Amino acid sequence: MSDVPTTATPPLRHETTAGNYFVANYPPFAFWKPEFVGQFEAALDRPRLTLDSQRSTIFGQYVHIPFCRKRCHFCYFKVYTDKDSSEVRGYLDALLSELNVYARKPAIRGRKPRFVYFGGGTPSYLSPDQLNFLTDGMKRLLSWEEVEEVTFEAEPGTLTDHKLKAIRDLGVTRLSLGIEHFDDHILEINGRAHRSKEIARAYAFAREIGFPQINIDLIAGMVEETEDKWRETVAKAVALRPDSVTIYQMEVPFNTGIYQQMKAGGKLVAPVADWETKRAWVNYAYGEFEKIGYTVTSGTTVVRDPAQVKFIYRAGLFSGADILSIGVASFGHLGGVHYQNHHEFQPYVDAVNNGKLPVYRALTPSAEERYLREFMLGLKLGSVSADHYTKKFGVDPRVQFAAPLATLSAWGFLTNGGDRIGVTREGLLQIDRLLHEFFEPEHKTGRYA
Repeated sequence: MSDVPTTATPPLRHETTAGNYFVANYPPFAFWKPEFVGQFEAALDRPRLTLDSQRSTIFGQYVHIPFCRKRCHFCYFKVYTDKDSSEVRGYLDALLSELNVYARKPAIRGRKPRFVYFGGGTPSYLSPDQLNFLTDGMKRLLSWEEVEEVTFEAEPGTLTDHKLKAIRDLGVTRLSLGIEHFDDHILEINGRAHRSKEIARAYAFAREIGFPQINIDLIAGMVEETEDKWRETVAKAVALRPDSVTIYQMEVPFNTGIYQQMKAGGKLVAPVADWETKRAWVNYAYGEFEKIGYTVTSGTTVVRDPAQVKFIYRAGLFSGADILSIGVASFGHLGGVHYQNHHEFQPYVDAVNNGKLPVYRALTPSAEERYLREFMLGLKLGSVSADHYTKKFGVDPRVQFAAPLATLSAWGFLTNGGDRIGVTREGLLQIDRLLHEFFEPEHKTGRYA
């Protein structure tokens, strides 16, 4: 880890400008390259027992469903709103064909996932028949008999009672509702397809039929957000008493509709709240949930009962699990190699239909980069055990990352007590910005795609 000089205060970023803020992986996606795909293919062909720590590595699946009723103005994910039923069916066929290739590989064959995550896009865009077709095929190829968690992202306006029942019958244990806000004007002007009445109906029936966990997503600082509207949205979220709440701070990546409007108007600052305001709003929301007994468990999450409410997918993602990801633009990690599929619909489908894996780019991180990735992502949970990382990687993180830890301590964002390295509330509210202090110099200019 290179030296990072400590300064009295961190460099501040006030206005929201275009670009990605959220740290999702390391090294940054910009450093994953097509010329490294061969490394990923080689990892797939190695028998399981020769892979590093494979016998103890958690294994899970991610499935990308890229279809939506409408593209939100702030969305930067790979989604499509123009595909007909035949194209949707062709995509589901491609998902199963891709999974079939993986299921035969030495590194995958015979493994049973512990978690399955359906993300998007909008997985709930699919009909019950389409969902049954997909999941029945998945279970035939890789057994779900050891699955402990099935997460399913859903847009409230797509959820009829019949579809919710079908989703529950699939074995979904964690329903994640993309609510984002409860004010109809805010939803409309930000390009969301659903409205508040659909939220109320979908949530009520989901509770009635007994999903073990219901998470709701909110976004602080959307276009035309005000403090009063935010407080109203928080009050309505509190009244629902969900099992967990994920709150994101609005960012404006370059491939969003909001950025295109900024570019056309020659504007550098996004028409959303500044970072101090967004952090204050998230902190307010956390405080309101804490008043009724919730616990802040990460920079983006509050949980009603941490002893009961788990998120196995996130735990696996943060701790270097093998995640077999299928679908357009999806990214995963297998046998020590990061990989991402083709990021456009037709190249993805064509590759699979031609009997090829649709992997577009990959990267094998060094041992130091794997350590850095896991430690940084661990800090997003607010507290980490130095002993855990020392045992796993052979070096105490307080030695390995002495310089950036000293910087964050000097800024007042860390709390140290014995084995625990903790992040203060103020630090947790801006953790993604702070994590760049850990980046190696060659990665500091890498942009998250």
